[in-house]
Amino acid sequence: MTRPVLYLIATAAGPAQHVDVGIRAAQAAGWDTCLFLTPTAATWWADSMAELESLTGHPVRHRYTLPGQSGGLPEADAMLVAPLTTTSACKWAAGITDTVALGVPAEAVHLGVPVVAAPFWSTALGAQPAVGRAVETLRGQGVRVVFTEGEPHAPKQGDAAGFGWDQALGEVRRVLGAVVG
Repeated sequence: MTRPVLYLIATAAGPAQHVDVGIRAAQAAGWDTCLFLTPTAATWWADSMAELESLTGHPVRHRYTLPGQSGGLPEADAMLVAPLTTTSACKWAAGITDTVALGVPAEAVHLGVPVVAAPFWSTALGAQPAVGRAVETLRGQGVRVVFTEGEPHAPKQGDAAGFGWDQALGEVRRVLGAVVG
């Protein structure tokens, strides 16, 4: 039996430094996991990109492909955008898809692919009025935005290593309407 495909899309927040933990959690839950990174998050993994590709068994996407090129990934059954920064939330909600990490889920949610977003940001950044509007806009488009335990966090107090990957993946399962694994 073929495992369902999850696109794990990490933006440049602290937990992206531990995205391998998220990949392993998704795989343990039964997902064939493909990874997308924002350009900044990709720089954090530049020296270890081969490790991530070996772990997932797929190319890691952090740039758009050229017209006519294949991205080399299977079609997604669901997507998890985690961690999601305030910058990426605001850009996504405004329709700014200048990175593949934002363009893929922005399109997918309107094609019926279940998309969950798990923010990681401070209460200070989250207090910006644009951030709340962005969350509501994303929810209005059908994105399930779920704040994992401890989020939002006090400034400079986020637990990047302890990010709620399992909680976010549980929400993906609920949104998908089936237990995976």
